Amino acid sequence: MEWNDRFMMLFREAVERYLLNSRTPIDRFFLPEESDFLASIGYKPAEMHAVIQDYAMLGEPSPSAALLIASTRRSFFLTAQRGISGNAAPVTAKDLPAETEEFQEIAYLPRIIRKAEAKLFGTLDTGIMYPDARDRQFLRENGNIHPNDFLQLVWSTRCDRQKIITAVLNAIQQQAGDQSPTPAAPAGADESAPEPHQTPADSTPRQTELNLG
Repeated sequence: MEWNDRFMMLFREAVERYLLNSRTPIDRFFLPEESDFLASIGYKPAEMHAVIQDYAMLGEPSPSAALLIASTRRSFFLTAQRGISGNAAPVTAKDLPAETEEFQEIAYLPRIIRKAEAKLFGTLDTGIMYPDARDRQFLRENGNIHPNDFLQLVWSTRCDRQKIITAVLNAIQQQAGDQSPTPAAPAGADESAPEPHQTPADSTPRQTELNLG
């Protein structure tokens, strides 16, 4: 079985397990072979448990989003870290910038950058989740950026904060353009149908694609 299929199967089974008994201690929540599998992709049981808990309680991150994030962490773990977790000190809550701290007048951006770095390197304290509900809200409201795209941005820029900030500002600008009101039709124009050879605009919000180059 491919690792992604095993991840999805574990995700589904773990959600059912959590809904049956949410009080099971984290250290007894996963079977030994499940913990071994998580270790093989650079994940800790408590890290996966937080994802399961959020999905069971809040409906996000979705299973597919969780898989994408796990894939980026796994790729970094197996290539950049050569499958070795290392002994770096965990990044705890006290190590994170305050939620009110700003980059380019954008509050919370320093905090989520630090969290994403720690997630990528596997050093995020098990009591902290990326992306938690606040992270997801921030990314939606500031460029409608997918949490995995943000994680990949941190990797591709080698954690270069200025490049990350520039990409976020560009995403915010694009989001603002997507949400700008449609100009009013000239007086007397027929608004019942689009002009010939034109397709009505798709009103579905688009998720910003970051330039990861």
